[in-house]
Amino acid sequence: MSFLAARSRPRGSLTCLACTLIVLSGCATWTAPIDSGDTPLRTRAVTEGKPGVRVSAAVLGPEDCVRMLGRDVTADGVQPVWIEVTNDTEAVLWLLRSGADPDYFSPLEVAWPAHGTLSSGINARIDEHFNQLAFPNPIPARGTSSGILFTNPQPVTKLLTVDLLGSRMMIPFTLLLPVPGDTAGAKDVVHQYPENEISDYEDLDALRHALEGLPCCAATADGRQDGEPLNVVLIGHLDDIAAAINRRGYRRDQLALVGSQRLFARPADLTVRKRAQAGASTSRLRIWRTPISYRGEMVFVAQAGRPIGGRFPGEASQGMRLHPDVDEVRNELIHDFMYSGGLEKLAFVSGVGAVAVDRPRPLPGGGRYFTDGRRVALFLSTRPRTFADVEILQWEPILAGRPAEETKDVIGADN
Repeated sequence: MSFLAARSRPRGSLTCLACTLIVLSGCATWTAPIDSGDTPLRTRAVTEGKPGVRVSAAVLGPEDCVRMLGRDVTADGVQPVWIEVTNDTEAVLWLLRSGADPDYFSPLEVAWPAHGTLSSGINARIDEHFNQLAFPNPIPARGTSSGILFTNPQPVTKLLTVDLLGSRMMIPFTLLLPVPGDTAGAKDVVHQYPENEISDYEDLDALRHALEGLPCCAATADGRQDGEPLNVVLIGHLDDIAAAINRRGYRRDQLALVGSQRLFARPADLTVRKRAQAGASTSRLRIWRTPISYRGEMVFVAQAGRPIGGRFPGEASQGMRLHPDVDEVRNELIHDFMYSGGLEKLAFVSGVGAVAVDRPRPLPGGGRYFTDGRRVALFLSTRPRTFADVEILQWEPILAGRPAEETKDVIGADN
């Protein structure tokens, strides 16, 4: 009996070892794809040109990833973007990867999940392949560079900001790229008004009165009750507004609550959320295009809010309820957009209506809010701009309307 047991153990051990080696080897059978060319991407690439420079870009879908990279990296939470820059200037240019995505992935990060545990030779080939396909810097004078940048996912439409840096120069691009296979809720990026329905203002005073005349609040989905206050106005070219939002870490929000508010008889054109540590929810913007323009540029009105608890929500049921101090989020947004590099002017206008702290206004579905009654108007232009470039219009007094002990300094440090 003992003899049989002694003989059986090595067999079992060998079998287990063999199984373990197979499991641990993982992707040891990975081979470089036969076709990693970018021709299919060029056929659907979005291209924009400026004097001396042209940029083309396309988002890779799962099939593109398998064909070019040997695996579907979108399943790992990565959205690869193919970029080509043609530089017809005499200057060497650098593509600033952090400008496209402050949390971009390095090629070796993305290659890591494809590694096998006992496959050092193949792992090195995987790393080399991903590195070869990555976008190379710098872009030589009178030359062209192309490759892949590994970014965080954006659904439906990818907003890609490309900043090209040269000696004492920066050339910015903003491209809107379709995401392959992601058509859920796909539509125009913003609502399209007929030209005869848009009121265009050339004068700042006339614009101010038009902004004050916008509704104070959105409505609930049934249209019967006031929703959250409309406390932000964004003015500028769509590309510049989108770039500022993107550069400050706001990403499109696909949660069900995005359609819970209505304005102009429609849901928000865009809802974005700024993510904090570990993906926690912080500030949120619901954005609607208005039938107003300023010197031909679009005017949007938005709700800025934060869920109660911010990054430290209490009960799960409370996590998405609006924090009552909506002015805090509005004021923080000013600081945020200062750092976007695209803020040209800011001003405060009335229109929301003051709500006292000790008598907060209830919201349908729970929650309350109070406010000094002002909305901030942010004028965005093409980056880069500095803090010293920002003009503060003297429309509404910044600090008026609240007791001194409750007032926040919206330009300087919060009290």
